[in-house]
Amino acid sequence: MSKVIMVHETGGPEVMKVEDRDVGDPGSGEARVRHEAIGLNFIDTYFRSGLYPAPNGMPFTPGNEGAGIVEAIGDGVDDIKAGDRVAYVGAIGSYAEERLVPAASLVKLPDSIDMRTGAAMMLKGLTAQYLLRQTFKVEAGQTILFHAAAGGVGSIACQWANYLGATVIGTVGSEEKAELARAHGCHHVINYRTENFVERVGEITGGAKCDVVYDSVGSDTYPGSLDCLKPRGMWVSFGQSSGPIRDFNLALLAQKGSLYAVRPTLFTYIAGRSSLVAMANEMMALISDGTVKIEVNQNFPLQQAVDAHKALEGRKTTGATVLIP
Repeated sequence: MSKVIMVHETGGPEVMKVEDRDVGDPGSGEARVRHEAIGLNFIDTYFRSGLYPAPNGMPFTPGNEGAGIVEAIGDGVDDIKAGDRVAYVGAIGSYAEERLVPAASLVKLPDSIDMRTGAAMMLKGLTAQYLLRQTFKVEAGQTILFHAAAGGVGSIACQWANYLGATVIGTVGSEEKAELARAHGCHHVINYRTENFVERVGEITGGAKCDVVYDSVGSDTYPGSLDCLKPRGMWVSFGQSSGPIRDFNLALLAQKGSLYAVRPTLFTYIAGRSSLVAMANEMMALISDGTVKIEVNQNFPLQQAVDAHKALEGRKTTGATVLIP
């Protein structure tokens, strides 16, 4: 039996309940993984609250990433074996001590990456990869604005963008988070609670503005993010931590300089195993050599998932948070 977090009805953090479930043997194309760490992400709260529908209906187990040891494999699995150290993202149901995972979602962890880092890096690190390397390919000499720069994705992406040679501007919600953003690659940091981020971007860039804005905040930063872009710049909306954007006006893109807007999601980019492995290998190489550091700043026992969600939604976390079975 495995301790599992279950959601039988959508709502606040308190709808998550601890239950015992039989994991069973892996079927064809599956592996049974014993978790050593489980990643916590904002998308988990979207499924729990009902903002996003659970992919397989109700009830469900939250969580999209984890790291652990392969206990057994099913038929047709030839590149993963029992005993392998692995991590994964994209298979909902990770809030559990043990679970069955599609083997195609698993990547092998090098010895240089510990389990907590492995659990924390997959969704956030691969999100940074597709944002910076695919959605808008950041190059040396460009200027980027990254909202929530001290958050899980932001702290990774700002280090990576700095490595790529970009000028990195980040927004944060406190002076404590401003220090974290500076320590993780931001050349300029804006506290949006005390400063107008649109005006500050104009001052920092001498009126030139940014090539791209990466925005996971949503309603609180729209349409201000558009005013931070150069003509023909790109607004990448990849989350909505402050709430969904209402009444998006496509005509604003023309009025504000023939702008581009895109709403990508990680799961499109990692739908093919070859893409997943290539993206993960690039990310893990930068983590292994110290170019990108994954800061796991909060650890909660799995059975305290309710408290972890409250901390995340209350913006009381920095960097990454993991649940420990």
